[in-house]
Amino acid sequence: KGFSSVNFFLSLYRFQAFVYFASVFQAMSCGIHYLASVFMAVTPNFVCGIPGNVSSVLFYNSSESSLEDIWTLWTSTENYIVVQLENGEIWELNQCSRSKREMSLDLAYEYKGNKSIFSCSDGFLYDDTKWKSTVVTQWDLVCEREWLAKLIQPTFMLGVLIGAVIFGDIADRLGRQRVIWFTSAGQFVFGIAVAFTFDYYSFVIVRFLLAMVSSGYLVVAFVYVTEFVGIKARTWASMHVHAFFAMGIMIVALVGFLVRTWWVYQICLSIATLPFVLCCWMLPETPFWLLSEERYEDAQKVINIMARWNKVSTPCKVSELCSVQQDDLDGGRMGDNDTSSTKKHNILDLFCNWHIARRTITVWLIWFTGSLGYYVFSLSSVSLGGNEYLNLFLIGAVELPCYIIACIGMDKLGRRNTLIPFLILSALICVLIMFIPQDFNILIILANMAGKFSIGVAFGLIYLYTAELYPTIVRSLAVGSGSMMCRVGSVVAPFCVYLRSVWIFMPLLLVGIMALLSGILTIMLPETLGKPLTNTLVEATEMGRSKKNCSGKTPPAHSGVALEKIEMFGQETVSTEK
Repeated sequence: KGFSSVNFFLSLYRFQAFVYFASVFQAMSCGIHYLASVFMAVTPNFVCGIPGNVSSVLFYNSSESSLEDIWTLWTSTENYIVVQLENGEIWELNQCSRSKREMSLDLAYEYKGNKSIFSCSDGFLYDDTKWKSTVVTQWDLVCEREWLAKLIQPTFMLGVLIGAVIFGDIADRLGRQRVIWFTSAGQFVFGIAVAFTFDYYSFVIVRFLLAMVSSGYLVVAFVYVTEFVGIKARTWASMHVHAFFAMGIMIVALVGFLVRTWWVYQICLSIATLPFVLCCWMLPETPFWLLSEERYEDAQKVINIMARWNKVSTPCKVSELCSVQQDDLDGGRMGDNDTSSTKKHNILDLFCNWHIARRTITVWLIWFTGSLGYYVFSLSSVSLGGNEYLNLFLIGAVELPCYIIACIGMDKLGRRNTLIPFLILSALICVLIMFIPQDFNILIILANMAGKFSIGVAFGLIYLYTAELYPTIVRSLAVGSGSMMCRVGSVVAPFCVYLRSVWIFMPLLLVGIMALLSGILTIMLPETLGKPLTNTLVEATEMGRSKKNCSGKTPPAHSGVALEKIEMFGQETVSTEK
């Protein structure tokens, strides 16, 4: 029978439910910090500052006494503003330069006489009708310093990449619990510290550290919850982690609407992590990691706590689990003479033959495209016209049903048959948006929501699909390399969004091309629904060519708890982070 979202929640015991929801609650803070810059680093309308007090302001045929009254009439960055100072001087103010009119007595917008051009040595004047303060206005990240503002999101995503690698490895060495404690506290501490940075460079450095701990938490939290949730509920559990990430995006939109000063906005967003920081010390270490480290007494204590929470009168014994595991592994060795499992594998094994190499290239492309499309649609939402806060909120909200559709599609239609149509659909939507007139704001927003929905289905699905496409001996390697491509996509995405200045549809064109190419190449991937996980590269190769294993044998069966343990460790890294 199909496994629904309702069944997922019903399948969780009390202890697992507490651990799961406590852990995924903090995933909201990851979504918050990942997208916080869309409002914190926004660039409002601006012009050069002036060396004196203003008596009159002229913009075309409109005359006002202050600049604040002119901003509502500002329509293009190519326009300029004419101001008259109290000492009688008349200046033309552009965005990155200013001109002093010579021998001009009358205040008029058009002027054909001589002008003296000056740089913006007196700073800049900003439109504060929407945002009272942003990091751009705080440190004048405009004109020749504009490139510094454009590096804010890419440097954050670089921290995401590095943090996932570092903390993922630390979690395997020191345990999931310690990393969850450290990264949770780090998100709160660094999140608050960002608001009190004294210059641009300290701001970028602290946000880089914030990105590392946020990414590290998301990676380890997924492993943590999947080691507590049963096999049947694991797909839905992973998807709901992504759903909480999307809720974080919605919180960004809400707080951005209510708070218009960047450092107050950052503090409000960081406070969302405080409840979990205060209670995360209650979370135990996972029994699976304790068993892998041969800390049997500690594992038994955690199992006993789980039994008391779940009102199980006779908890299982660690000694029984270990004996079953050892018997199964011994039987597997006797039944299979392939020695490849004892060999150390590297990235080159993902290109061991043409079939596996083609599979790897396709999978990497899907990971890259999913991440690129996800962040292009998210970061571009505030530039679609209309209410930018509502746009971002809707872009986040549309993810919630898309993960449910992904789970249902994977169970009913299969992984490949769900992935292909949604990748191609996202490409078609990108093309469709290009033909929508720019004054049809509502239609453009709805089309972008549809694009985010379709790419979100593909992005959420590829995690599990990758794990099923590769054999046990290189499964973690395959998923890890795919997630690296995912992070490369997240680093490239902000630069892709900046290409709107070249052509407004350039980001959509790039995403559409990548999605179409990925969808076409996915046709060559094998379907994995209902098929057993492969153990060797030979079996994985034959999975794409015939329905039978080339060896004519089925992998040795593992029973009961031992199977769950093996699958737990085999799929630890199935989902990493966005």
